Amino acid sequence: MSECDVCSSRSRFAIWAWVDKSRPVKASSRINNLGRKAKARAEKDAAAAENRVKFGRTKAEKQKATAEKALTEKMIDAHKRDTP
Repeated sequence: MSECDVCSSRSRFAIWAWVDKSRPVKASSRINNLGRKAKARAEKDAAAAENRVKFGRTKAEKQKATAEKALTEKMIDAHKRDTP
């Protein structure tokens, strides 16, 4: 026998726990749901971190990158040979 989550008494029906006042839910399924939710939250946090790196640049950083790209393209074009 195990100890009940709700009333701290020992009974053979201790696998049931009250999530809200209206209906009982198996304690093992509640633990599984918490694990699933934690995994989903971790995946969501990882995706958010990737998006911060990918899209999280300031306006000045974007302008600097654009200017550097234009400068390198200009230098490459200047060094191209004119072939007839």
